[in-house]
Amino acid sequence: MISLDAYRRQWTGNVRGDLLSGLVVALALIPEAIAFSIIAGVDPKVGLYASFSIAVISAITGGRPGMISAATAATAVLMVTLVREQGLQYLLAATVLAGLIQIAAGMLKLGSVMRFVSKSVMTGFVNALAILIFLAQLPELDPRHVTWLTYVLVAAGLAIIYLFPMITKAVPSPLVTILVLTALTITFDWDVRTVADMGKLPDTLPVFLIPQVPLTLETLQIILPYSVAVAAVGLLESLMTQNIVDELTDTSSNRNQECVGQGLSNTLTGFIGGMAGCAMIGQSMINVKSGGRGRLSTFFAGVMLLIFCVGLGDWVGRIPMPALVAIMIMVSIGTFSWSSIKALRSHPKSSSLVMLATVVFVILTHNLAIGVGVGVLLSGIFFAAKIAQLFRVTSEISPDGRARTYRVEGQLFFASVERFMAAFDFKEALEKVTIDVSKAHIWDISSVAALDMVVLKFRRDGAEVEIVGMNEASETIVDRLAIHDKPGALDQLTAH
Repeated sequence: MISLDAYRRQWTGNVRGDLLSGLVVALALIPEAIAFSIIAGVDPKVGLYASFSIAVISAITGGRPGMISAATAATAVLMVTLVREQGLQYLLAATVLAGLIQIAAGMLKLGSVMRFVSKSVMTGFVNALAILIFLAQLPELDPRHVTWLTYVLVAAGLAIIYLFPMITKAVPSPLVTILVLTALTITFDWDVRTVADMGKLPDTLPVFLIPQVPLTLETLQIILPYSVAVAAVGLLESLMTQNIVDELTDTSSNRNQECVGQGLSNTLTGFIGGMAGCAMIGQSMINVKSGGRGRLSTFFAGVMLLIFCVGLGDWVGRIPMPALVAIMIMVSIGTFSWSSIKALRSHPKSSSLVMLATVVFVILTHNLAIGVGVGVLLSGIFFAAKIAQLFRVTSEISPDGRARTYRVEGQLFFASVERFMAAFDFKEALEKVTIDVSKAHIWDISSVAALDMVVLKFRRDGAEVEIVGMNEASETIVDRLAIHDKPGALDQLTAH
């Protein structure tokens, strides 16, 4: 558990930077929250209320200071069918249940599974998200729907973002971009799309409500599959983003606490009419690059989002979309790991393949869980194949030719079993066979079964078999699972 002093510093250690970065993030959250609501098939206020609630609650309860959580496309797409078939109230109920599942995951310390995600998968995840963030801006750059002035403003926005820091870094350049382009658009009455064109902003504060669904087993059967999917994808994206922010800020954070924080955010959000969400890599990158480091940045972003929508909706609605597009293009460029392209030549082919597969599957499916799942699976396969190659069995015959000692070296598991079996000559007439495993480790039921088979085959032909040098862990699994020393073992071999 974090100490009270450390928790306090996460709120007060970077007040000015957190407030300015939170302001930028709040403005950038508005069009995205509206867009994600449209994806899910619900009113824009559902996404906006969710972004406010999730940001504020995760700032208080989450494990990663400075990370932005809100309504996201990753969770919105999972709810489309539920909303279409059952309606908004079932979405709210599913959001509450998803949050409870995430809390349970944190309590069970499942956040630690992130250590099984390789660097190649992480790089693929980051690159895929960078590409998706860029692709999401293309509708706002479609020449069939926007004027030529849009391209000029986007270019001007990018110029401000990259050149203004040369003058001063006291104010985040994305905030300057929003203010300058908004002022120009209003002053000259330019015909460009604005935030108001995305959807109507809410004009009332959210209120506490209980989802109006029957409290029956049938309801649970309806929402459970969606809740499990949302909980899993939400935690996956949150924990991956948490790793990235850890690296960017050169700090560490608590994964299991983040699971609990995300769960509390979603659970409470479902009770104020909001949809499920999770950490957002794009907005988190904006926050970090704008100077946000503490919990205050996330909290302030959520609060200002609500103030902008409810109290300043008319003014916020006049922000030109090209300003926000320019910011998101900056985020996609900054997020993409450009060094990974050069590294394709020098890195092992298996690592490059894992990275590319993760990128391709995330982009094709727009589902982070599938892409990362494919990457983790390939990483496991390549790792097992590599470890299996670091395995060998050598043997030595006694001077009288009556006994042979087999020395096993390396990891004996399902991928090396075939080579293990092929190393023994069962046709050789021997009186004694010694199997030395002092330099080996026996891992699973496949390796135990292979050891059984070797021992029983030699014994069937009349040889005495002795296994020596077994370490404590290997001895434990062999004693529990092996059958070669049990009554009737030879009969079982004959039966097969």
